[in-house]
Amino acid sequence: MIIYNVTVNIDESIHDEWLCWIKNHIPVVLATGRFSEAKLTKVLVEEEMGGVTYSIQYRAKSREDLNNYYKFNDDKLKSDGLLKFGDKMLAFRTELEIVDEFTVTKN
Repeated sequence: MIIYNVTVNIDESIHDEWLCWIKNHIPVVLATGRFSEAKLTKVLVEEEMGGVTYSIQYRAKSREDLNNYYKFNDDKLKSDGLLKFGDKMLAFRTELEIVDEFTVTKN
């Protein structure tokens, strides 16, 4: 399993508008069929540059699903946010491979 992580720093002047937009954007990304789930998380670190930082983690079942997302969907969906918010947001992407998962079991 692969996690496609998008970390975004949002200028406070557009924060509320962006948060509303991203909550509508995530289901559009999931509708591509390339990911099985997504999590929107707030990064709890104060950035020197200011703004508010979020991490959106999309879970892909395989490398092939992620590659197909890049090939068929990424350019259009990435540009949607850039066109709307421009230099008021800064984003970078990270790919993570899940090696193992652990949960707490109750006795």
